[in-house]
Amino acid sequence: MSTMIATRDAYGQTLGELGEENRDIVVLDADLSGSTKTGVFAKKFPERFFNMGIAEANMVGTAAGLAAAGKIPFVSTFAVFASGRAWEQIRQSVAYPKANVKIVATHGGVTVGEDGGSHQSVEDIAIMRAIPNMTVIVPADGPETAKAIRAAATMKGPVYIRLGRNKVPTVFADDAPFAVGKGAELAGGSDLTFVTTGLMTAQALVAAERLKAEGVSARVVHLATIKPLDGEILLRAARETGAIVTAEEHSVVGGLGGAVAEFLGEHCPVPLKRVGIYDRFGTSGKAEELLKYFSLMPEDLAEAAREILARK
Repeated sequence: MSTMIATRDAYGQTLGELGEENRDIVVLDADLSGSTKTGVFAKKFPERFFNMGIAEANMVGTAAGLAAAGKIPFVSTFAVFASGRAWEQIRQSVAYPKANVKIVATHGGVTVGEDGGSHQSVEDIAIMRAIPNMTVIVPADGPETAKAIRAAATMKGPVYIRLGRNKVPTVFADDAPFAVGKGAELAGGSDLTFVTTGLMTAQALVAAERLKAEGVSARVVHLATIKPLDGEILLRAARETGAIVTAEEHSVVGGLGGAVAEFLGEHCPVPLKRVGIYDRFGTSGKAEELLKYFSLMPEDLAEAAREILARK
């Protein structure tokens, strides 16, 4: 882990590259292109960029129409608006007919910071995961974001990708393999497994190192794709380590923790602890302060690991 890059920056850069490679790619934004970084594409390809104004529902409906005409629309706004204001249009006009629309939402989670609870989406993964035909991806870092955006552009059907505002540590090499629906084991371990997504993967890697000093062997499994879930890697982790700690910058209701609990509850029940936001809204503060406030730091993950080991 070294370089720090915001996943939204990686998105902007990749979108610009894709625009050169594929003339069918079009981009729609809800008056936030400076923040979502779709402005990079807008400068390069103004004739294929549409600022739809603060009219998210209309933006998604338009994207569905463009997809029906053979274009590959990328739609961007903040996660709280993408999953909230445009939900009905995503369900009816995109997911129901399996329209080839890519919804790339930035500013997910509490690390949005000072904008506060109204703008900190802590329920978008749950909302999007519940929609049939929707693929849900939450990359860990810049390199993985670039690969996720490229994968979304080539696959057919609706995709929701959740990105963040702040710079996060790089955990993946540029040449690391990426496939939709496949998890990645980033650290081996035999006592328990951290199952993580988004920026919490970097936190779990730090926690695993700290636990190693205590003689605890913690595996770290990163799931970029929340839906479809990689059942194979989860089953292996549950069977081989016998205890799971999930970690996400999202509500524990219906997010990664919920998805993993549902799957293991049916296939391989083991002691499980969910680290995330416990059924409450975000609040205003600096990103790092909020990660501490909501107990999303490496020491919180290490504590959750100790707790789960006691239950094993």
